[in-house]
Amino acid sequence: MAKYVYKFTEGNKDMRELLGGKGANLAEMTLAGMPVPQGFTVTTEACTRYYDDNRTIAPEIQAEILDNLAWLEEHTGKKFGDPANPLLVSVRSGARASMPGMMDTILNLGLNDTVVEGFAQFTGNPRFAYDSYRRFIQMFSDVVMELSKKRFEEIIDDVKEKKGVKLDVDLDTEDMKDLVVRFKAFYKQEKGEEFPQDPKTQLMEAVRAVFRSWDNPRANVYRRMNEIPYDWGTAVNVQSMVFGNSGSSSGTGVAFTRNPATGEKALFGEYLINAQGEDVVAGVRTPSPISQLQQEMPQVYEEFVQIANRLEKHYKDMQDMEFTIENGKLYMLQTRNGKRTAAAALKIAVDLVDEGEISQEEAVLRVDPKQLDALLHPTFDPDALKKATVIGKGLAASPGAAAGRVVFTAEEAKEWAQRGEKVILVRLETSPEDIEGMQVSQGILTVRGGMTSHAAVVARGMGTCCVSGCGEIIVDYADKSFTLAGVTYREGDWISLNGSTGEIFAGAIPTIPANPNSGDFGRLMGWADQFRRMGVYTNADNPRDAAQARAFGAEGIGLCRTEHMFFEGDRIKAIREMIVSDDTEARKKALAKLLPYQQSDFEGIYEAMEGCPVVIRFLDPPLHEFLPTQEEDILELAQEMNLPVEHLKDIIESLHEFNPMMGHRGCRLSVSYPEIAQMQTTAVIQAAINVQKRHPEWHMVPEIMIPLVGEAKELKYVKDIVTATADALIAASGLELEYLVGTMIEIPRAALTADEVAQEAQFFSFGTNDLTQMTFGFSRDDAGKFLSYYYDTKIYESDPFAHLDQKGVGKLVSMAAKLGRQTRPDLILGICGEHGGDPTSIEFCEDVGLNYVSCSPFRVPIARLAAAQASLKKKG
Repeated sequence: MAKYVYKFTEGNKDMRELLGGKGANLAEMTLAGMPVPQGFTVTTEACTRYYDDNRTIAPEIQAEILDNLAWLEEHTGKKFGDPANPLLVSVRSGARASMPGMMDTILNLGLNDTVVEGFAQFTGNPRFAYDSYRRFIQMFSDVVMELSKKRFEEIIDDVKEKKGVKLDVDLDTEDMKDLVVRFKAFYKQEKGEEFPQDPKTQLMEAVRAVFRSWDNPRANVYRRMNEIPYDWGTAVNVQSMVFGNSGSSSGTGVAFTRNPATGEKALFGEYLINAQGEDVVAGVRTPSPISQLQQEMPQVYEEFVQIANRLEKHYKDMQDMEFTIENGKLYMLQTRNGKRTAAAALKIAVDLVDEGEISQEEAVLRVDPKQLDALLHPTFDPDALKKATVIGKGLAASPGAAAGRVVFTAEEAKEWAQRGEKVILVRLETSPEDIEGMQVSQGILTVRGGMTSHAAVVARGMGTCCVSGCGEIIVDYADKSFTLAGVTYREGDWISLNGSTGEIFAGAIPTIPANPNSGDFGRLMGWADQFRRMGVYTNADNPRDAAQARAFGAEGIGLCRTEHMFFEGDRIKAIREMIVSDDTEARKKALAKLLPYQQSDFEGIYEAMEGCPVVIRFLDPPLHEFLPTQEEDILELAQEMNLPVEHLKDIIESLHEFNPMMGHRGCRLSVSYPEIAQMQTTAVIQAAINVQKRHPEWHMVPEIMIPLVGEAKELKYVKDIVTATADALIAASGLELEYLVGTMIEIPRAALTADEVAQEAQFFSFGTNDLTQMTFGFSRDDAGKFLSYYYDTKIYESDPFAHLDQKGVGKLVSMAAKLGRQTRPDLILGICGEHGGDPTSIEFCEDVGLNYVSCSPFRVPIARLAAAQASLKKKG
């Protein structure tokens, strides 16, 4: 018979798939003899069963929960629902992957109208008892019954206003009783029934709500962002309550064993006296730094420092810990590997190697490749920064620099961002519901909250600049404005944030690119380069991008799109002249004008890459993309080319295609117009000859890639044109120049007949953007209009254009690789779609045996690290 519930005494840290991260770590701390309030974990398998059983908790699982509840009563000496000595519990989510703030928590469960009276007598602290009860009603109503959290906050604000106080702690016992009455009245008004009084009913409803929260919108968005599978499910932790809100010798806090923003080896955190955990995380009150606890409660502080050191030593990583102090006694509520900024992740990994705690291989595996993005973003221009006006300062919650237009809601942030605007999201405090708005914002500014508030933790995880806890700001949501230092800023006004200092500036400050190739970054990437097998190339179409990618460690160019060179100045005129030409000679004349531009561009790219491999894709898009569509542009072009307007319109109309993606493009252009391939081959080879002569120490081997091949004879036809042209040029130069001819595998038929294609191709480069489109049968330009429905219905868990579809598209890649190498064992295999910079796709490429991945310049460091991790994982 399946076991669905485990006591904390029955688990350990290696059971995270079953118990979730929180449950496994609570069990591990229990085993280590740390002061953990006892409880039990309802497993991830119970969550999966809940969804399999049409969102119901099976009777046998309910029975197992109640059996463990009886054990907890016996263990604590308290009784669920007993006014004389009541057992109260917290109910928290805990997936195997950390998802801070994405799912739901309920505290003080077990209170009702009778128990609260006994609890007040038992503790001798009626204010604390009724404060706990009003918190429970609010949380239960919000999380379990899905009533408006905002409405409860408005009731609290109303009571504080009538009382003439600003903080919740200034409310007395009678005020708390009044809140309980008002909260219950609101509950009855909304639900048409009394607030539930049976503690066991409360418990089952709470467990059900946590399971349900696995499928809430913010959790689904977070999972897509972090590639967490839906079928993992979440565990539920039921833990006996300890109370940080029971008086001045009690408190609650969150702390890290190292600074999560910088990686500095020093205890970092915050706490609040006379508060519960959600007060710290929600940012409703601004907490005190953990160092102040040494003065307030020295013994508790010393014990906490010892435990923190033990935990970091045990897990060999920076720990994020939640704790509660109840009447002077310390309790540990959670530990987990802490979320951290990219800079902190690098420093912690490198420092742990230097401290002898982990190996270089472990250090490489510790850093999330996607985090490196945050190191590669701009910082403020120093000269502009000197002239900028500081209008306020908050806490430096997540480093980096950002400038954007002010918006006040997540929805507005998304709307403005979709219009191409850069935005700064300004909130009193953020909540998990804001995650999509936070994701599209350049920076986040909050009035409340500390360094461990929701805004700070989530922003650090995203690598987004954040300034929190600027209490001088007065926000007026209705007026869409905020006031700071006597000046009012309205929606759409520009401000800038320095997340490294906490400074807020008026206006937009210019930025400069980051320079990560030093210090901890350089050491870790050096180790990564030692351990990876695959090469890392870049997609670059000009010398500037090539040089940037080279600076980031690119070892070659895996995709140079030649058509991108045609859109500038006189070049577009020449390509248009070629398109409208009536015969071959006229086309050759137009192409001759393009030849010097192409050759010069290629020479610049070869120079930037310093002899490294360069793969040049021949003209790919359909010709109509180079022609105008607006009437005034057509008239201007006709005049420039001395053509009758109607004749030009006829040409444009003749090039119109119902499905251009599958139309007259790629190698089909060279089959129709061989002179295009002749011109491009001349530019590629002559540029290589010239650069080789200037740099005899380099071994130039240009690689010509024929796009959109679906038939081996098609490739042979174009390849024959290429080789005839190239061989003649090389013979005339007197040099011995090697070159390769290969193809992009982007049509499913090419993958299915890869053994035949490989008879002509010396390399395959998988163009997974088009291969995904053609395999799924939808356009990546339009798929966004309907993919959200597929996410909601769990048909797809992620965007197949962002993460390679390994079941379908991946099967074609694997098949083509195998078939191609059966024909040509030395066949070079690479990938040049957007997936070349995606860590999970890179791991797949390692498994298939590709030689290299190619990605945009700013994703090169990500790909280098991901390739190393893939290689290490494959070796075990």
